[in-house]
Amino acid sequence: MKIKRIKLILVVGLLLVSQSCKEFVDVVPDNIAVIEDAFATRASAERFLASLYNQIPNMLSNGARNPANSPGNPSLSAGDEVWLNEGIRTNAGVALPAVQIITGGQNVLDPHLSTWGNNDGNNLFIAIRDCNIFLENIDLPFDLPEQEKTLWIAEAKFLKAYFHFFLMRMYGPVPIVRENVDVASGLDDVRVSRDPVDEVTDYIVELLDEAIADLPVVVQDIEAELGRVTKPVAAAMKARVLVTAASPLFNGNPDYANFQNEDGAMLINATFDPEKWVRAKDACAAAIEVAHGVGIELYTTLTPQPDWSDRTRIKMDIRGSITEPWNQELIWGNSNENTGSLQAASRPKLDPRSRLSTGANAFWAPTMRIAEMFYSENGVPIDEDVNYNFDGRFDIVVADADQANYVESGFEAPVLHLDREPRFYASLGFDGGVWLEDQDGGGLSESGAHIVRAKLGQRASNNGPGSSWSETGYFAKKLSNPRNFLPSQGGLSTIRYPFPIIRLADLYLLYAEALNETGEIAEAQSWINRIRTRAGLQGVVESWSNFSSNPSKPTTQEGLREIIQQERMIELVFEGQRFWDLRRWKRAAEFMNRDIRGWNRFGDDTEQYYKVITFASPRFLNRDYLWPIAEEDIIRNPNLVQNPGW
Repeated sequence: MKIKRIKLILVVGLLLVSQSCKEFVDVVPDNIAVIEDAFATRASAERFLASLYNQIPNMLSNGARNPANSPGNPSLSAGDEVWLNEGIRTNAGVALPAVQIITGGQNVLDPHLSTWGNNDGNNLFIAIRDCNIFLENIDLPFDLPEQEKTLWIAEAKFLKAYFHFFLMRMYGPVPIVRENVDVASGLDDVRVSRDPVDEVTDYIVELLDEAIADLPVVVQDIEAELGRVTKPVAAAMKARVLVTAASPLFNGNPDYANFQNEDGAMLINATFDPEKWVRAKDACAAAIEVAHGVGIELYTTLTPQPDWSDRTRIKMDIRGSITEPWNQELIWGNSNENTGSLQAASRPKLDPRSRLSTGANAFWAPTMRIAEMFYSENGVPIDEDVNYNFDGRFDIVVADADQANYVESGFEAPVLHLDREPRFYASLGFDGGVWLEDQDGGGLSESGAHIVRAKLGQRASNNGPGSSWSETGYFAKKLSNPRNFLPSQGGLSTIRYPFPIIRLADLYLLYAEALNETGEIAEAQSWINRIRTRAGLQGVVESWSNFSSNPSKPTTQEGLREIIQQERMIELVFEGQRFWDLRRWKRAAEFMNRDIRGWNRFGDDTEQYYKVITFASPRFLNRDYLWPIAEEDIIRNPNLVQNPGW
């Protein structure tokens, strides 16, 4: 049989042909002579499947020095959770794409961190194209067992659904790419239109349902297959998709009442549909049932040390839920992420030995609003706690023995750093704070915990070459594995972990949100309380009744909605969820127009260091809820309409 080179038109929701149908985009991957070669054997087909996984947008870059320039996924670096220091924010004098997004510099000529076209991000329509190639050719390998083929088809369908969802989350209505367009097709077939969000959602769910039917409940070969999708992964992603579709951005948003295609078709339904929340609730319940059925549960430390206090154990439970590789809470993690780089970027210099500068870059700096976001020790917002000195939160006091395991006893600290919930101390490092980490591989003894020293001239400050310092005075402790250790010789030894795409706590909170929106308030409270119990807090009703200035808040749908949203922002901090949550809730403008603040890193004493400094004034307009499509793509394809405001 004569093998011919196959070419297809790449449909990416924009016209990527020039002026005629004669210029096609070659779909043959690099180093593959023909498509048939890519599917000649089981081994070659499996390599193609692996290439589909490799197109999942990473949270982090591959470079240790610049995780903010994360291609295609802005959720860690283009929001309000972290701020980069001045040595990292620019490249050759130009602000990084994520920084430009934060400060209102998004544009239509060359959109930053795009996943639609060939800008400074990932083109997910290419990823979808490759999924279609896989599905169209997986019958070719002569030695592929039928059972394995069925499994791989399910994986490809899941990934195709995930790529569509990622695009929908960024752009709203996107073209559904059911199959690649044949080379013989005319311009009318290539110049596709955007499909309404409701139709895109239905198509994604259709693919996920097909995948769920054939995916295994767990991977069969732990050594070789960790990170590949399973039934719990697909069920959890279905829940996330449907919660997103039911949320205010896409469900009854009056801002998009006139957003329609050239033919007049509405692209986002401006009429609220309560059945979307019912559908989301049912999907969450089903996903939790599947997860529980295979032993997925909230993480608790498996081997607490003999000298750990209850406070330390809870902190380690919270940190371990992220940093313990492939732990029992993780539903789906991305093993391609460079979490070694992220940990170095999040970690201050802790040890007085000078060589600790290796592996401690510290520029991934949480903002002060994140420090203010966590609850008081009573489990309610600090501006609601009747016993908390919110107006005096920047006042300096001396930490006493009651702060043991959190802040060094006798340390002069702001009220903001005292009497907070355990997740505050598990998630954030700060001047005078306790940081438990292995030392010389000798274990995690509470008595050997480090104390962060962050004032000017101290070891966690900017007292060395390069860009290794926190601009805000905070450090993302939650992202640093406590079993990282400094050997007697050499740099930091880092325990890498898969970055969580979705874990059980996330799914519980999605379920609580859907239950609340369908009026099942008491049931919603019970799922929130599971998260709070792990975090060492009382239930929401008890906490608000005893300590809040608004004691009835958890008993109303509106009040519980606010609580659920804050619980998500606290529990999932630094995991890339807040960025998308603020958008789907239509609350991004509320948060992303507030100043980025932190402590004065040039202060060398208590009085000077604890001055609140403003580093930037972000800018977020209503148009920023959806990404712009590149102007050249709109020009090339007259059937495309631009997102509102762009």
